[in-house]
Amino acid sequence: MPAGLDKLQHIVVLMMENRSFDHMLGSLTVVNPQIDGIRDQLSNPDINRTPVKPLPLAEFQSQLQPDPDHHFPAVDLQIFGGNRAADRQPNMQGFVKSYFNQQQDVGHSQKIMYYFAQNQLPVLTNLALEFAVFNRWFASIPGPTICNRAFAHYGTSFGRVDMNLLYINEPFQSIYNRMINANPKRTAKLYYYDVASSTMEITNLLQHQPELFGTYQQFLSDCENGVLPDYAFVEPNYNDHGTEAASDQHPDHNVQAGEAFIASIYNAIKQNDQLWQSTALLIVYDEHGGIYDHVPPPTCPVPDQFTASVNDTGTGMPFAFDRLGVRVPAILVSPWIQKGTVVNRIFDHASIPATVTKFFLGDYSPRSPREINADVFIEPRGGQVDPVRNLLSLDVMRNDCPDFG
Repeated sequence: MPAGLDKLQHIVVLMMENRSFDHMLGSLTVVNPQIDGIRDQLSNPDINRTPVKPLPLAEFQSQLQPDPDHHFPAVDLQIFGGNRAADRQPNMQGFVKSYFNQQQDVGHSQKIMYYFAQNQLPVLTNLALEFAVFNRWFASIPGPTICNRAFAHYGTSFGRVDMNLLYINEPFQSIYNRMINANPKRTAKLYYYDVASSTMEITNLLQHQPELFGTYQQFLSDCENGVLPDYAFVEPNYNDHGTEAASDQHPDHNVQAGEAFIASIYNAIKQNDQLWQSTALLIVYDEHGGIYDHVPPPTCPVPDQFTASVNDTGTGMPFAFDRLGVRVPAILVSPWIQKGTVVNRIFDHASIPATVTKFFLGDYSPRSPREINADVFIEPRGGQVDPVRNLLSLDVMRNDCPDFG
């Protein structure tokens, strides 16, 4: 067993909100050409068919107003450019057109192409360059937050493509219930910021399991005291209230507040030496928020067992959960990861329960078809470990990992 996998005891997932890969990490291509970000030939047509190129003009706040549309019909336009033909292929040419629909302002619609310069996001970009960045991590479906987060918790959205509260009536348990019902029992906890923000409604489905929930402050305390559960899922603050600024980075919340929040999660783990050497932290975004990305989402080798109807999708076509959503930032952090690692395998949020299940529980059934076929970002224990796929590959733990004040 490689040393990093042998010592691994905790997997932590921090899921942020509504930003695309190109928007947040696209600037890094000039630093490391292996990172598939912004390049000179990229553009999107505006409503007058004038090519609009990505520009490093993104602002921390007050730029993306109104909130870019990221519901299923709008994302369909963004991915396919308005093509409704049966044999259509994704071309990523509809982002400016989609944003124009919200305000009918040509100049304003072009802001959807703006991205952050590297020095504007020192926490996120440093983590991407220092550890493992995923070139091909996609939202699970081309739709909004709730159904995408359901894939992170359940490995499926049970046929939903909207923001309605999910009513789970299928035999797939959440990753949290799998863990605490295992024999021997495992530990899992979903840390939300505070009672007001909860966890994007998905926790309402699990409130009969109070042992599964904790606050952000408890996460910091659990890290300090070395009592972090086997699996932890961390939620940012979704709302401005009192002196607390929203830290989820959802447009149009302040991106710098999110940078500070990401740093606080990283620091809490790193400042406990035992925890740092035994934890892998995945930082990922739930979906792209309607913001430009240039990589076409791939089809799924195996679709889910559900189908969203024409009435559900709003596009005039059903959706068989056979294509992924738009690409999002994803970074895996561990002192056992080689600096500058770039991963080109395809992942989506179903990879989260797939990874946690295989690592801690081994074989498990039943699970959704999408989860069963999702790639894992940490190799499971037991058997032969594939050295090519193992991201925690170093024999000696690094001592040069960054610190954030």
